[in-house]
Formats: sequence, C-alpha cells, structure tokens
Amino acid sequence: MKTKTLKANKVSVITLGCSKNLVDSEDLITQLKGNEYEVAHDTVAKDTGIVIINTCGFIDLAKEESINTILKYAQVKSKGGIEKLYVTGCLSQRYKDNLEEEIPEVDAFFGTLELPRLLKTLEADYKYELVGERVLTTPSHFAYLKISEGCNRTCSFCAIPLMRGGHVSKTIEDLVKEATNFAKYGVKELILIAQELTYYGLDIYKKRALPELLRALNSIDGIEWIRLQYAYPSKFPMEIMDAMLELPKVCNYLDIPLQHAADPILLAMKRQITLAQTRQLIHDIRAKVPGIAIRTTFLVGFPGETEEDFEVLCDFVKEMRFERLGVFQYSHEEDTSAFLSEDNIPDEIKAERAQRLMEIQQEISLELNHAKIGKIYKVLIDKKESGFYYGRTEFDSAEVDNEVIIDASSNYCSIGGFVDVLIEDATEYDLIGNVIELNPN
Repeated sequence: MKTKTLKANKVSVITLGCSKNLVDSEDLITQLKGNEYEVAHDTVAKDTGIVIINTCGFIDLAKEESINTILKYAQVKSKGGIEKLYVTGCLSQRYKDNLEEEIPEVDAFFGTLELPRLLKTLEADYKYELVGERVLTTPSHFAYLKISEGCNRTCSFCAIPLMRGGHVSKTIEDLVKEATNFAKYGVKELILIAQELTYYGLDIYKKRALPELLRALNSIDGIEWIRLQYAYPSKFPMEIMDAMLELPKVCNYLDIPLQHAADPILLAMKRQITLAQTRQLIHDIRAKVPGIAIRTTFLVGFPGETEEDFEVLCDFVKEMRFERLGVFQYSHEEDTSAFLSEDNIPDEIKAERAQRLMEIQQEISLELNHAKIGKIYKVLIDKKESGFYYGRTEFDSAEVDNEVIIDASSNYCSIGGFVDVLIEDATEYDLIGNVIELNPN
C-alpha cells in the first residue's frame, strides 16, 4: 500500500555505461524538460513517479550492473515506491525479449534509437526545436559531443554494432550549432566521442571529414579545448594530426584503442592491422605531434591468447611507454564472431594478465609523471573536495585520466577556470602542484 504521494510528472533518469550513453540521457532529459517534466539525473526523490534506466550491455560486468539496477527499481515499484519503470539503452536493445519475460515489473523496454517512442509512451512530444540544445549532467565547463552513432567495423569481440547499428555521422552544421550553444552556457572543453572518430563523414560527405569538423569547432568563441576520443588504428588518417598541429584549441591528446599487439590475436580480433604497422603508426603520430599524450586500451584473455602472445603485448607496452593505458578482460559476447571460438582462457588467468599489464603501466606512468616535476602546465579546474582542488592538463580527459591536485588552503582556483600550475610532486596517476602567477611580460 502506498504511503506517499508520487508525482506523475517527476522523472529520474539513471545512466549506466559510457559517455555516449550519458549524451543519450542528456538528450532525453532535454526533451522531458521541454515537455514540462521535472527531471533529476542519477537521484530518485521520495516523490518521484517515474524512473527511466539507460542501460549498458557492452561486457558481462556492465550487463550485470544494468540488470541489478533494473531489479532494484523493480522492487521499489512493487512496494509502491514509484509508479512507472522504463528501461532503455544498449542492454534493452540487445535483450528486450528476454528482459520482458524475466522482469515483468518494467512497464516498457526501448532500444537505443527509440527516443521518440519513449517520449510518446510518456505522452510527451518530440520537440525538434530542441535538437542541438542539451541539458548537461557533466560539470558545466565540459561537455561530450557525440559526432556519430554506431559503427561499421567488424571487430570479432565487439557487440556494439548489434546494439548501436551502423555508422551514422551528424552534420558539421548540427555539431557546430550544438557546440555553440554549449559555449554560451560556459562550456570550455569539448570531448569528441563516437564509436569510431576517424570514420566521421564517410557516409554523408563521402570522405573522412574529421579535420573539417575540427576547423569549424576551433572557430567557436568560448571553447578553449577540443579533445579526441575513440579513434581506430587501421588506416588511420594522419590528416587528423595535421589538424591537431594547425588548430590551437585541439588538445595534444588522442584516445586510440589498440586492443592487442600480437599478430595472431590482432588477426583473430579482425583489427585489420599488424604489430609492425601499429608500432609504425605510434612512431608516426609522435613524430608529427611531439609531446602528444596517447591513451589506449588493451583486451587480455581473448580466445587462444597464449602466454607468448601476452608477453608480446607486455613488451610492446614497455617499448611504447603510453602516457595513458587501460585494460579490459575479454567478455564472451553472443552473436559476435569470436563467440564461435571457445572462451578457453580461465577467468583467473585473464585477471592475472590484466594485473600484470597494469603493473607495467603503473611503473611507466610514475616515471612519466616524475619527469613533469618542475614544469608549468595550464590546468582546467574540475572540482573542489576535502580541501583540495582537482584539475586536468590538456593531456588528460575527464574521469579516466590523471588529475592535478592543488592544496586549497594555500591556493585559490575557480571551478571551471584555467590556472597555471607548477608541478612539485607526482604519484603514479596524479600530479601535485601550486598555482603560479605568470609574468604578463
């Protein structure tokens, strides 16, 4: 029996997964607010009537988190804590029929491209005049700019095309409009995201058009940093590096997931590149843009990965000395071509390999950070917590990379503002320093 009054027009949107999902949630929130709904993100008030969960279905851990979250709010609904429960996003796209059968408490499931249908279910209109507008859930000084949807790549381990479909680029005009609106509201950093940045424009302009997009974004007043995430290494267009050199607002930073280094695994992953080609690409990028920070990710425990294959990967990481690195353990995903192979690497071996690789990177990261001591960096301040400011250099993306830590008792910084910081100490993943006043002369 209900013991409280629930508001039918009060909605909470819960976002799970990656930054691309976050953008989808922000689009949903924008449309709901345009229809006079009261909307909160990632919090559920006592009088919230509707909960919408935007799910992730990328790997096993993400699917588990999504299912547990759905079950949590299904239980809340069964006790009268909310009126309606809706589920959208990647997990819903991929497993809609199974989820409907297993969790009947959910009122409706929606796929990744079904925002209009979700709004219609809520008796809300899809307002085309709001396209290009977006209510941000990130701190107000940075925003994710999703430049395309879906992916045409056929990596054998990846289920993203099953959930997001083929590659579809947004137009330069629409993206400039969106970014210009962000700048009006104080956004200083654009983080460009897509399943595959380098493919941008091939569908609508019949050529790779990321450099043209960067030039257009670079001209927007108020935007100071433009960051590139999720590039594909095979046939990488070096014109992107030319644009990075040419355009002052484009950060010397590139997120380019390499996934592996051993040729047999790269071939089995259908990555369309070899170890020798990968090594040459990294050398070429660093030669073109000296001082660039390269973030990459690797996947360990892929079917058939031998100890020799893993050692090749370890040696490659030691040789390349990546500025930023993450490691995933292989997840056996239905309907991918790798699923036809036996998932023959035990979980404990996957975990042990992931740990070994991160220990190698930890030592590299500490050495690279120590080399920054005594140098001055421009830092964007993200937040203040427990007596310290936390910010980032142009070589660090939000939420995944190193932070610069500044003692608030002896420094003053403006959240969302830039300061020059002298680095005085360093750990494996953080820099520690003090704000300095640069001589204007």
